[in-house]
This record gives sequence, structure tokens and C-alpha cells, in this order.
Amino acid sequence: MKTKLMISLLVVCSAIVAVAASDPVLMTINGKEIKLSEFEYLYQKNQQQQVDKETLDQYVDRFVTYKRKVADAEAAGLDTTAAFKKELEGYRNDIVSQYLVDSTAIEPLIQQSYERMKSFVNVDHVMYYRGRDYADQLRNKARMDSIRGLLVAGEPWDSVALKYSIDPSVTRNNGHYNFIGANMFPIEFEDVVYTTPVGEISQPFKTSYGWHIVRVNDKRPNDGSVHAAHILFMFPRGQEVTAEQKAAILARADSVYDLLVKGGDFAELAKQYTDDKGTAQRGGDLGWFGRNRMVKPFEEVAFNQADGQISKPVETRFGYHIIKTLGHKPIESLDDSRAVIKNAMSHDKRSKAPVQARIDQKKADYGFKANPAADKQLLALLKANGGYDSTFVHEVAAKSNLALYTYDKTQKFTLAQVASKLNDKMKLDAANAVDYIHTVAEPLADDAVHEYYVNNIYRDNKDFRNLLNEYRDGMLLFEVSNRRVWEGAAKDTLGLKNYFETHRDQFAWTAPHFKGIILKADNDSTMQAVKADIAAYRGDSLTTMLHQKYKSKIRMERIPAMAQGENKVVDYLFFGASKKSAADKRYTEFMTLEGGLIDQPQGYEDVKGQVTSQYQDYMEQAWLKELEQKYPVNINRKVLKKMK
Repeated sequence: MKTKLMISLLVVCSAIVAVAASDPVLMTINGKEIKLSEFEYLYQKNQQQQVDKETLDQYVDRFVTYKRKVADAEAAGLDTTAAFKKELEGYRNDIVSQYLVDSTAIEPLIQQSYERMKSFVNVDHVMYYRGRDYADQLRNKARMDSIRGLLVAGEPWDSVALKYSIDPSVTRNNGHYNFIGANMFPIEFEDVVYTTPVGEISQPFKTSYGWHIVRVNDKRPNDGSVHAAHILFMFPRGQEVTAEQKAAILARADSVYDLLVKGGDFAELAKQYTDDKGTAQRGGDLGWFGRNRMVKPFEEVAFNQADGQISKPVETRFGYHIIKTLGHKPIESLDDSRAVIKNAMSHDKRSKAPVQARIDQKKADYGFKANPAADKQLLALLKANGGYDSTFVHEVAAKSNLALYTYDKTQKFTLAQVASKLNDKMKLDAANAVDYIHTVAEPLADDAVHEYYVNNIYRDNKDFRNLLNEYRDGMLLFEVSNRRVWEGAAKDTLGLKNYFETHRDQFAWTAPHFKGIILKADNDSTMQAVKADIAAYRGDSLTTMLHQKYKSKIRMERIPAMAQGENKVVDYLFFGASKKSAADKRYTEFMTLEGGLIDQPQGYEDVKGQVTSQYQDYMEQAWLKELEQKYPVNINRKVLKKMK
């Protein structure tokens, strides 16, 4: 026992060492480990984005600073706020969707569908009820097995189909579908049709519509599409057409055909005589269509005629048609067919293929497998209960921790996890109940693996982990930098003032600036009236009086310190620019209401942008020195050499 334990411990330890060796710790910052994979990810991304490439050592220095700032944000608790957690969770949900699908699973299905589109399959069909529940489905499956036995024994398909098939079209086609193509029927039906050898009868199979049996009679190449027009002479609707009525309608059709033979214009005659009002104004033009889009007699004539050829009247269940074939073209290329194929796939189980492919991959990664002892134990539980019934569902299954499947070494999918989805209204014998339980359990187990993968994706997927960490640290870096430097400096009015006073010489001007209030007027009359009011005014609030009296005829604008070239009105009033350059559609007259030229800044407000920028740099440097003291860094140079 001791020897076995030692061997087990050695295996576990070896695995841990192997994982650690594959992604060693590159550095620790304030005791927090930074793995080589994270550093490599950010370094490679930085190299791709930089115009002037950094050396590795230069990037290490910048990376350390970046991580120290993140550590400072964490120390301030910025990663614990509700707003931060909400934004990070939103981003996580956005990016996790990229890892829940295997997009490579789509292309093989597109290729498969296109290959099927290259041919048509002639099939016979019998359909029977699906069943209300699993027990009912078993009974109907047994009925279909018997029906298949009749067909295999040589019973005529027509008589069997007419007697048993619930397909609504059976009274019209006696169970013979003729040639059908891809993307015309449910994918479960199509899969059987295209995989059953010619001359054979399929086993019963199930779709959402019911149970089916098909016989494949023949396959032929897809001959593409045809462009056709027609003139329709319609049979009366909603009543049985008599021989006399048919004869009269055919006579009309023949008379128009005679006009065509004598050189009549097909489009013009269609507009005049056709009963198909939907195509009349287009001269009977039906556009391009492929096989199985028109009734068979019409389709055969349209495809088999030469381009430009006009048929004699052709009878269908709708009436008599004179058909003109306008052109033929082969099946479209794969690229041109992609949109049609993808649209068809979006409406059936193939739309879930990328998700299912990812689940299958993770099941393989996790060593997902059925518990080999589960069926035997499940059978025993069922027999002890006397079979499958509501008591078994609620009293046995719901309380059982029997593992049906295991994955990722320690994870189990149990019978209890299935119980809530089991139908408690059915009665089944033990053997069929085992199969039924697995039928219900398998998709639920897939869901469990999927959920487990999502919950552990940060642990298991290095790319996801690096991407999420980058976003998380970027959020913290922005917020802490904003508080400590950008917004912090902008709001520190006392600090800005003191910095300006201490470094006043750094903000000296080489040319005068205007600072004050400029008044604009809509015309000269308004400006003269304003000047007169200003000269006569003795109150305390001149600007209020002017606003109230002149309203939109004037505009007063407070100008911060501006040099020549920074404001057109200032340039006109103080630096010799033309009045025309200062005028706009609204205001043409200008005067100084308050202030004038100053040679040097009077306070930090006059050069606030420059002072704020330099003060931010000053605060940044002070912060960096603080970070160096607070957050020690230990770099493993041996690991770093792997990058070099």
C-alpha cells in the first residue's frame, strides 16, 4: 500500500512539475506571480503594434511599471467595486462566446451539402406517427419495423404506402417522391436519403414529423437551372374539370400556340392571354429555377427544350401551359451557393454544430466516458422498483448519486441530475427504461460538460486567460492613473497654482496675449446703441442689462489668454487682421467689453493646459518613485533568457 501511495504521489508531482515547467513564473510583484505565458502574450502583441520596436529589456521595464500600477489599483480596492465587477463580467461574457464554438465545424457541413446539391435522388417514402412519448415512440417504431418487413418481402410500395403512410401527399403520389434534392427536407431525412445505397430500403428513422422509411431508386446529376416563361390557360378552381371544359381550354391554348408558330411575340401574347396574373406584366417570365421547383410535367419540358424553343400546350394540374425555354445554366459554384446552404443550415440541427463540436472536443479533453458499471446498477434499481414508473422517477432516480458518466477525473454526472427531465407518466420495462434514461441523459450530460468548461475556461484556456487579464488590468490601469495623475492633477487647483508659481519662468510668453470679454453685434446700429448704453450705465451688472435689452442681437464671449492666430476676432481687434475675416453670418461688429493685452500670464489659469500637462508629469514621476518603494519586483533572469 505504501509503495502504491508513493507511486501515485510521484505521478501527481511529476504532472505538477510538467505544468509548472511549461509555464514558469517569470517575476513576482509585491508577492504576486506573473507567468511567462502572460508576459509573452503581451510582449508579442506589443511588438506587432509598435512602429519603433522596443528591446526586450526596455519592454521588461515598462511591463514592471504597468504591473506595479495595477498592484496599486488593487491595493486601493478598485477591483472590488460593483461598477468594475459589472464591466469585467460583461466583457467576460462577450469574449467567452468566442471560445464556446468550433467554427471549423461549419465548413465540412457546407462542403457536404454542396456535394449533395450536385445530384438528385429518386425516393419512395412511407411515414408513420412519431409518438407522444418514448413508450409511444417504441410502439410506433415496432409498427414501422413491421411495415418495412412487408416492403422487404416484396409487397407493392403503392399499396403499403396508401394503407399505412400518414404523409399528406401519399394520396397524390402513392408514396413515390420521384427525384428530390438537398436542402428540400429536414436534415435527418436528407441524411438517410443521401446515404442509403440505390436499390435499398432504409431502416426506420425519426424526424420531428414522425417515423420514416425510404427506398432509394436512382441517383442522377443535378443539371442546374433553367430560365423559362409560360402562358397559362387555367383550369377552373375548386371543382372537377370535365372533358368538355378541358377541350375548350386546350382549344384556346392551341389558338395562341398557332399565333406563336406564325411569328407572334411570346411576351406580348403572354401579357394578353395568360391566366397567371403574377407573371403577365413580365411577359410570362418565371425567372431561373432548379429541379423540384415546378410541377413535374412543366419541369421536364422546360429543362429538355433547347434555348429559345417554345412547347405545344403542356397539361399540369393547374391547366395548360405554353412554355418557352430562355436559357440553361449549370449548378452554381460553392461560393455562390454558400448563402443558400447557410440559410438552410440555420433552420436545422447543423446550426448547433460549432457548439457541439466544442463540447465534443472538451469531452475528449476531459476524458468523458460512460460509467461501465452504471447500466448494471441502473437495471438493478429498476428491477427492484418493479420497472419504470413515477415512483422510480421521484423516489429512486431523484435521490440516486449513481454516476452515469465521469469526466475531468473528479466530475460525475449522476442519475439524480436526470430525474427532473424524465417523463413520470410512462411505464417501461427495465431494459427499455435504461435506454430511455440514456436518451434523456446524453444531451443533459453535454450541457453539464459545457457549463463546466465555461466555469473553468479561465483555468484551462491560456488564450482566454491572457485576454481577460489584459482587459482587467487595462481597466485598473486607466482608473488608477486617472485618479492618481490625470484627473487628480486637473482637480488639484492648489497644486496647479503652487506648481505654476514655482515654475513661472517655464511658462513665459514671447508675445502678448488677449484676455477679457469680447462683445459681438449683428450690425453697426446695434453696436452704436450698445456703446451708448455702456457709457451711460451706472449699475452693478452691465452684462445682465445688455443681455436683457439686446438678447440675440449681441453675443458676449469670455476669452481666456489667446495669442495671435488663435481667435479671428482677437486678431482683428488687436493684431491687425481684416474685419471681414472675423465676421460671420450672424455678427459683423466687434468691441472689447473687458480686458486687453497682457505680456505675461497673470496666473496658472492663463496657461492651464501647459501647467496641467507638466503637473501631471510631475505627479507621474512622484507616483513611480512611490511604486518602486511599495511594490518590490523579483525577476527570474533564467526564465527571461528563454525569451531571448
